[in-house]
Amino acid sequence: MALRTSARQLMTSVYVRITTPGGDEGDVPGWVLITLMTAGLVAVLWTAAGDKLGNLLNTALDSVTPK
Repeated sequence: MALRTSARQLMTSVYVRITTPGGDEGDVPGWVLITLMTAGLVAVLWTAAGDKLGNLLNTALDSVTPK
C-alpha cells in the first residue's frame, strides 16, 4: 500500500505542477542548450554511421511489399 500511496502522491504533485501557471516561463537558455546538444548528437551519429544507417533504412524499405 505504501507504494501505491507514494505513486498517488507523485502523480498529484506532477498534476499540480503542470496545471499551476508560472515558474517555468523564460527558460529559453535551457531549451537552446537541449536543442544544440540534440543537433550535435545527430551530427555525430550521422558522421559516424551515416552510410550504415542509410543502408539499413534502404534494406528495411525494400523488404516492405505492397498489397
